[in-house]
Amino acid sequence: MKRLWSPWRHQYINSFKDEKSDIEACFFCEAISNLEVSKKNLVVYISNNAFVIMNKFPYNNGHLLIAPTSHHCDLHQLDSETLKEIMDLQVKSTLVLSEIYKPHGFNIGANLGRAAGAGVPGHLHYHVLPRWNGDTNFLPIISETKVLSETLEDSFDKISEQFRKLF
Repeated sequence: MKRLWSPWRHQYINSFKDEKSDIEACFFCEAISNLEVSKKNLVVYISNNAFVIMNKFPYNNGHLLIAPTSHHCDLHQLDSETLKEIMDLQVKSTLVLSEIYKPHGFNIGANLGRAAGAGVPGHLHYHVLPRWNGDTNFLPIISETKVLSETLEDSFDKISEQFRKLF
């Protein structure tokens, strides 16, 4: 194995270690500030310590995000009750989305930290993404375009109503 040494990159890599999350600029904190379901903020369900919000830039219709109501970026910062609620909301979200969209499966996961792909590294969140057989095609790859068959507003109405019905 060959190695290419580039010690000058060390300064660049270390510059990310000092990044602090800016709570004032956190859209999760802003969305949950009124502690109410809100079409404007896309919040569809709230529990005691966590909430479900629609992804404003979804991969598929029904793409949900689950986050603690408190601004934390690491799992170890959350108490066991909040961790349990987040898991419960993942289950509830799959039930709600199954009723509405009848997906063939789900992707559920979290990107912890910027290096792992977190778009909002300062506020821990999980993605719940409904999937269908054949829902991938060439458009996102060739033209960076994703076709969504439903508006966010219509999705919000269906999803928030189903949360009210079931829970």
